[in-house]
Amino acid sequence: MSPRDAARRRVLGAASLLALCPPLPAVAQPEPDDWNHRTFVTSDGVHLHAIERFPRSAVASRALTVLLVPGWCMPATVWRGQIEALGARWRTIALDPRGQGESEVPAQGYDADRRGDDIAEMRNSLGRTVVVAWSLAALEALQAVSRHGSDGIAGLVLVDSSVGEPPVPPPSTGFLQSLRSDRERTVNDFVHAVFGGQPEDELQEIVRLALRMPLEASVSLLSDPRPREHWREIARGFDRPLAYLVSEQFRAQGESLVAARPQTTFEVFEHSGHAIFSDEPERFNRLLASWIENLG
Repeated sequence: MSPRDAARRRVLGAASLLALCPPLPAVAQPEPDDWNHRTFVTSDGVHLHAIERFPRSAVASRALTVLLVPGWCMPATVWRGQIEALGARWRTIALDPRGQGESEVPAQGYDADRRGDDIAEMRNSLGRTVVVAWSLAALEALQAVSRHGSDGIAGLVLVDSSVGEPPVPPPSTGFLQSLRSDRERTVNDFVHAVFGGQPEDELQEIVRLALRMPLEASVSLLSDPRPREHWREIARGFDRPLAYLVSEQFRAQGESLVAARPQTTFEVFEHSGHAIFSDEPERFNRLLASWIENLG
């Protein structure tokens, strides 16, 4: 077993559960000149940072927005390949959720209700939007639908997240305990397991940004008390186009979702780990672009 495969196995429990505050360091990789930074203020006064790219066509930029939301503690920059590719065709925004990336680190709001509100509020400010949510953010996007409805959503893409369908994922292998006992090592192992194919300086940048969130907030995000069926019913009842793009670990859940909701677009990335958009970016971007085009 390779070191990366071993690390992936150690953090698999964290991915299925969804799946700290020094000054921000300089980014390891310069951003393209046509990437813009913007700030969105939530209804409870928290300043959220986002990276935005517009296509050259002004007409295309007004037609639809793609909103990318990263998972547990991860920064918006993990969507680098999607900002570049999708942003050439549609207005594309990658969000740093509260406490993540370059967003404000408030004392409260680290639960699916408030973070779902954040997604809904930003979505509502953008017009017709395709929401692409990875890992923990997929549940938060579903909660946004549950609390605020689907108005303004052109489509919802759930990326490699357990959505309450059977079978029940294997139990966490002590991830929360490891997080409490040796947080820096645990986050470092998580990042290397998920994004291990990237240069080391970029991996260390992701680790540093992930450690901005307070420990108890990061634990709270992984401790939602709702039963799994809560997420299943939201996904099955969603009344707009839905795509479920996953690695092999969620194949059976996808098959169950499609059986209950046949109009769901379902795709398995057999050769990817948890970050399918990073492991197979060309396939992911091509599939997502084609799906968006078919929305009309």
